[in-house]
Amino acid sequence: MEYIDIISEKTGFFISRKPFSLELGGELPEVTVAYRTWGALNRERNNVVLICHALTGSSDADVWWQGLFGEEMGFDETKDFIICSNVLGSCYGTTGPLSRNPVTGKCYGPDFPAITIRDMVRLQRRLLDELGIDQVKLVVGASLGGMQVLEWGCMFPDRVRALMPMGVSGRHSAWCIAQSEAQRQAIIADRDWKDGWYAPDAPPARGLAAARMMAMCSYRSFENFQGRFGREKRDEATFQAESYLRYQGEKLVSRFDANTYITLTRAMDTHDLSRGRGDYERVLESIAMPVEVLSITSDILYPKEEQEELVRHIPDCRIEYLHESYGHDAFLILVDKVSRLVKAFRDEITAKDSSAA
Repeated sequence: MEYIDIISEKTGFFISRKPFSLELGGELPEVTVAYRTWGALNRERNNVVLICHALTGSSDADVWWQGLFGEEMGFDETKDFIICSNVLGSCYGTTGPLSRNPVTGKCYGPDFPAITIRDMVRLQRRLLDELGIDQVKLVVGASLGGMQVLEWGCMFPDRVRALMPMGVSGRHSAWCIAQSEAQRQAIIADRDWKDGWYAPDAPPARGLAAARMMAMCSYRSFENFQGRFGREKRDEATFQAESYLRYQGEKLVSRFDANTYITLTRAMDTHDLSRGRGDYERVLESIAMPVEVLSITSDILYPKEEQEELVRHIPDCRIEYLHESYGHDAFLILVDKVSRLVKAFRDEITAKDSSAA
């Protein structure tokens, strides 16, 4: 299955022929990174904003986070040079399970090697090196994107001025790991799943659709589902809540790859800022740059207590809350409020940089 037709014609592609070593072992003989940019570098080259996307996102941040782009908004290309790259392991242009393995000449498929959040960030750094960017003013992202944001602060603190992680923890909880494993098992158990691929004549991929349906239940909240659907029915046999989940499952199947879903959720399970670095609280205390955490109070996947834990231990850190009942996906829904928060923090960092010059 090809997803290249979903990728914007404005997407750039960086191809590195240099082998890319992976944290858990092995290497990719070469890597391709799909990325988008908006705006231009200023003379001081200190106006770079890096956006990190979530699980099924792409480098087209102006599409899935449309409400944050524009003059005097969160991402203002008249002021900043904005970059968003598709993560390693995805199916939207960056090397992943759908990519051709240059050694075998075949797609990696289920044989794509295990990757981590740190691998994703190291590949982003390779892209920035290629673009001649040494410093990033602000790294912003939610969920899987928020994991990358926090790892930027730990891995390359000399290259990042400030961090804004949203709806995320400093380490993946047992609750999140269990959610992801249930979704992966739905894919693997699909009777149309044959040796890691869907049969060519199979009907729509039920396993991937079911995984998405499970995920949507954790991306929203009890209040959101109850208020939006209640016990209303679409027809005599189908509740509105059922119809909504089926639609979301079919929608993902039409634009995403099952092996990619497995690869990325397993990478998310590796997320732990303290892994190989020592005591968790000490690691958080070592993050020296300004951090603003966005917490969604109705988020059942990454509850606010996890963000409050970050704030307690990161020295220069504060928290903002989204109190509405949308659940984890609130960062994609309440775009006006998120945009105002990003803009205020970005402007604050810009002002500090100007006064220090």
